[in-house]
Amino acid sequence: MTDQDTTDTTDAAGTGAALWPAIDDLWSRLEATREHPGQEGLLLRVLKLSEEVGEVAGAIIGTTGQNPRKGVTHTWEDVQAELCDVAITALVALRTLTPRAREVFEGHLRGVRDRPLGPTG
Repeated sequence: MTDQDTTDTTDAAGTGAALWPAIDDLWSRLEATREHPGQEGLLLRVLKLSEEVGEVAGAIIGTTGQNPRKGVTHTWEDVQAELCDVAITALVALRTLTPRAREVFEGHLRGVRDRPLGPTG
């Protein structure tokens, strides 16, 4: 694990400028091949998040060698990739819920970023 790169490649809302076109492209490709329409397809797309989070957990277990049968099977770079998959899957699911995904996400991000970290009082 390393310190964060502080090179600023973000737009005013704090997200990468190329992020949303990529999310829209992935969403379009998935929609073109979707086998389950309507609410069922939406629920399955959101459920995919659980699978991706499980893969993060598996990578951490593999990085730390916590499974005695397998030992060390992953790297921290694997954990990073799995976390990226979680973020991508969540944003595609959000895009499935609304064509205004970018606006919804960036508004929510601003609210989270602006709220205090400690107790207010």
